[in-house]
Amino acid sequence: MKRVLLFCFFISFLLSVNGQPKDYEWRTPSKNSSESMPCGGGDIGMNVWVEDGDVLFYLSRSGCFDENNTLLKLGRFRVHLSKPFALSSFRQQLVLKDGYVQVTDGQKWVQIWADVNKPVVHVEVSIEKELTDVDVTYESWRTHDREITHRERFQTSYKFSAPQGLTTKRDSIIAATDGLTFVHQNGEQTIFDVTVTQQQMDAVKDRLYNPLKNLIFGGRLHGDQFVLKGTTQGRYASSDYQGWTYSSKRPAQRHAFTIALATKQGSFADWLSLLRETERQIQTKRDWKQTRDWWHQFWQRSYVEMKEGTLARNYTLFRYMLGCNSRGGWPTKFNGGLFTFDPEYVEKAPEYRLTPDYRNWGGGVHTSQNQRLVYWPMLKNGDFDMLCPQLDFYLRIYPNAEERSRLYWGHEGACITEQVENYGLPCYPEYGTKRPAGFDPGVERNAWLEYEWDTCLEFCMMALEAHRYSGMNIDRYLPMIRSCLRFFDEHYQYLANMRGAKRLDGNGKLVLYPGSGGETYKMAYNSTSTIAALRTVAEAIGDTALLGRLPDITIRDGKIQPALHYERVNNTETMQLYPVFPWRMYGVGRPNLDIARNTYLNDSLAIQFRSHVGWKQDLIWAACLGLTDEARRLLELKMGDGPHRFPAFWGPGFDWSPDHNWGGSGMIGMQEMLMQEAGNKIYLFPAWPREWDVRFKLHASDNTIVEAELQGGKVVNVKVTPQSRQQDIVYETK
Repeated sequence: MKRVLLFCFFISFLLSVNGQPKDYEWRTPSKNSSESMPCGGGDIGMNVWVEDGDVLFYLSRSGCFDENNTLLKLGRFRVHLSKPFALSSFRQQLVLKDGYVQVTDGQKWVQIWADVNKPVVHVEVSIEKELTDVDVTYESWRTHDREITHRERFQTSYKFSAPQGLTTKRDSIIAATDGLTFVHQNGEQTIFDVTVTQQQMDAVKDRLYNPLKNLIFGGRLHGDQFVLKGTTQGRYASSDYQGWTYSSKRPAQRHAFTIALATKQGSFADWLSLLRETERQIQTKRDWKQTRDWWHQFWQRSYVEMKEGTLARNYTLFRYMLGCNSRGGWPTKFNGGLFTFDPEYVEKAPEYRLTPDYRNWGGGVHTSQNQRLVYWPMLKNGDFDMLCPQLDFYLRIYPNAEERSRLYWGHEGACITEQVENYGLPCYPEYGTKRPAGFDPGVERNAWLEYEWDTCLEFCMMALEAHRYSGMNIDRYLPMIRSCLRFFDEHYQYLANMRGAKRLDGNGKLVLYPGSGGETYKMAYNSTSTIAALRTVAEAIGDTALLGRLPDITIRDGKIQPALHYERVNNTETMQLYPVFPWRMYGVGRPNLDIARNTYLNDSLAIQFRSHVGWKQDLIWAACLGLTDEARRLLELKMGDGPHRFPAFWGPGFDWSPDHNWGGSGMIGMQEMLMQEAGNKIYLFPAWPREWDVRFKLHASDNTIVEAELQGGKVVNVKVTPQSRQQDIVYETK
């Protein structure tokens, strides 16, 4: 009997792993956009739902930043069939293995998918027996300039310092007989120009990277068998809209249309030429095969499967959402990614009755402490190519950060702030609009963000780790990494020299003051998170000179301290545990594990700050420290179903829904529970409950892939590629 049960268990895994991940489906339509399902690929995201018989979807694409640096949606699409779906047999499916969404009642099908190789959305309608008419309506709430409300300003980079009368500019919509073109075009002047002047950088403005000037984005709806029927208007949620309806020329059993997209800095003619070239490249049959092939290989890179599957299912669904921006020119935003929906379904207060463009904490500005959690799990997933949108973000902006250092302080190195704009300067409101005369122009006048410059080092480390894991060529990132390190070395010697005659302390070490431990431990002297970051990155890149000048982390009363000294506590980040993760100086298989565990279990602020919500990473630390019971408790909270119909739409937490740093931190924690590395050893199940049956495939350093299975508390199957690393496996199932 035991053999039969084991065989059945293995077969259940085999069907969902080797046969690609299971579909996720609903059996009833949705009430509104909050009950939408993600769909996408390449750099496109859609929220798809069925409401009152119509299939609707919001369309988003990375990099669509307006004049105010809001990440705008590209519109809402409504598909109406003359013969509605039968509710008794209704199904809406996210077909994960192929990366598309399908709505069907067994007689009619609507399939929606995004090409992973070029920015094109395909919508196909098919009917088994009857001829059917189809209408598709493009709905826009940006048909006129719209003044931004008090709450709405938080979708921009102006946030709480938005000027009176700030507007979201209208789109241009051109409705021709055979197709509709929609486009948003930034002008010469944007928030970039306002920020440069505010931060006293006009003297070097011509040398600064500016991604917003004359940026044009949008697309074209077209179907060979569709013609313009007319216009409509209405209200969805709390936003008025105007619609343009295209109808099928005649009833048929198959209807199809595409939405081709383009983004370009330059003239409208340049943009239109790019759009037309994208349309010319469409070959639906070939593109569909290539897209499916990409998703198939994506799912073969890694997986986590559990017999009781809520946690593993949500892990997989969130990974799909990350995969939808695999080819993006811009990173997946922590505060909703490409899948935000009408804000009144996230927050119920009347002030959130805003357009679908709204997300809290801005579109073009990046909060690095949050962004990092979206990208760290890609290493163990083997999604090394998907790191590039985030790493390239820093590659583009770091020269502007170097200009800051030269202009303000006369030394080299990239000073990249915690809340950094997509052009490499501090966020306009966080820089401070009320600054006293003589205040250092390179420092943000902000209680949370002042002197917080070290988070860029996590992204430097991601590049170095991608090389260590996969051999990925990171030559283009090395100057950026060295520049980020150089800033700390030169700047803190500069500050010491401004205070006195010596650039180093009595032991020949840097004096990292004023500094910061995240947004929490302010005016810090030798911040632990900064020292751990500098030491780890310097070791990885071989900067021995800097290593010799770094002070030690402060240990007191058997616990890691956030800093040698600090003046105040301003937030709730447990920075004293950053040497555990992300910097991996402590953990399973590493020295002084007892010190790190004592810090986690007994530090009063670590206990006070503990949570599973949003970007909180207590789950990760518990897993890294081998605290199995604690990790299990936090994982069930972190990766359980979110508050919306789609279970991986977590949040809003501290940010917005879907909360991607919530999902990312949960994914990291789950990976660490299953597998960790220390030295040349690979530890299996170091914090995984023995009673939880699980099967996984994850990546480790030196091009190593580990597949392992825990059944009935015992490891029953392990495969290591290359086989030579089998000797490095350590079993941790206690």
